[in-house]
Amino acid sequence: MITYEYPFNERIRTLLRLEALFDNVTHFSSLDGAAENHAALVNLFEVLDVVGRADLKMDLIQELERQRQTLLGFRNSPDISKDALSGALYEIEQASSALLALNGKFGQHLRDNDWLMSIKSRIHIPGGSCKFDLPSYHYWLNQPVATRRAALEHWTKSILPVCDALGIILRLLRSSGREEHLSALCGQYQRMLGNSGMGGNNSSGNSIASQMVRIILVRGEQSVPEVSANRYAINIRFMLPPEPDCKPRACERDVEFELAFCNL
Repeated sequence: MITYEYPFNERIRTLLRLEALFDNVTHFSSLDGAAENHAALVNLFEVLDVVGRADLKMDLIQELERQRQTLLGFRNSPDISKDALSGALYEIEQASSALLALNGKFGQHLRDNDWLMSIKSRIHIPGGSCKFDLPSYHYWLNQPVATRRAALEHWTKSILPVCDALGIILRLLRSSGREEHLSALCGQYQRMLGNSGMGGNNSSGNSIASQMVRIILVRGEQSVPEVSANRYAINIRFMLPPEPDCKPRACERDVEFELAFCNL
């Protein structure tokens, strides 16, 4: 299965972008090659740009607390596993404590590292990190694998609480959606949002208060969803996969897919 996610607000967009960047940092840091470790550092700098928002820390702490209070309401429910609930609450409390323990802006120790910032200032210039521009960086990339890996672990350690917190929030967000099996007639699907009860080849009943929509296709499906949405409706148009030297073309056949509205 291939899952496509479309966030409805900037807050969820930021969390999804951070998740993708953290995944890249983790993946490339675990590999031995200098090129892979360079990619890890590029993604780490992008994480640094995103987490620089002054309100991100408070947003994460407040959301974790809101989810903790929600879960506490299920303590006396006979349908909820007490062990699973306790585990989830413990995970949230640990993540909140780790965030509260961070002083100053996320990643400030990286910003205080003049050598890293000299690399960051050139790394997005085309060819700006060539060995003749950054000889000390070229030296570092040629150090033993253990040396580079230890450095990357040290640089990412202080922002891992952000990764853990957003991982919990996004997991809860994704698990909140109920999947529906639907068909896009001639590659088009429209759904009215709210209580209007009108709209195309669809049913209603979901509001733009949902924070994200998930579209799930079988891996062999030869189409790609494009999503547009406002407070009144969501439109999904399925396009044929891109081909070299060809303009994007609409899929004109029926497409079976799963749809889930997610909300915290």
